[in-house]
Amino acid sequence: MPARSTASATITPVPKREAILRAALLVFAEHGVHSVPVPEIAARAGVGTGTIYRFFVSKEALINELYREQKRAFRERVLENFDRKAEPRTLFREYWKRLVAFAREQPEAFRFLELQDHLPHLDAESRALEYRVLGPVADASRRLQKQGIYRKDLRVEVIMALHWGAFVNLFKAERGGYLKLKPADIEAACDACWRMCAVESK
Repeated sequence: MPARSTASATITPVPKREAILRAALLVFAEHGVHSVPVPEIAARAGVGTGTIYRFFVSKEALINELYREQKRAFRERVLENFDRKAEPRTLFREYWKRLVAFAREQPEAFRFLELQDHLPHLDAESRALEYRVLGPVADASRRLQKQGIYRKDLRVEVIMALHWGAFVNLFKAERGGYLKLKPADIEAACDACWRMCAVESK
């Protein structure tokens, strides 16, 4: 009888802190932050409720740590390493393409970040990160206005809100079953958002 192999595959356990953050992301994306009690997060993570408080002093601390983690991931995936020499409309299309990839590849993170009910819980560190992440987008929009490419009758903050709101609601409609987005739909929506804020057809 052949000897039993001792080289059987082993499953590396997920560290508890990582499991808690992952569980929180899943339940917050499904239900928002207000309606989710800490024991539900613990159950999803496979840990005791007390274990969560060993890593996070409160539910608000957990929300903030998760927010910062996902916001950094968003910045890395969507906002970094652009070819600044590219034509502005090409850059916008690349930005839109990256947004689509993030929403498709990390739907829970996208859902969590697009929800607004976490905002009252954000501390100074999280809000500072938010401004650092949005800063380059605002700066790019201001440059396009100075170049006469973006409309000057719209404040930069309004332009950013229009683009983000359109994108979020497009995917929210798909998630709600109201439509099934085709590549042509996504491309047409990108062009429509560009034309909404650009001067003429530049």
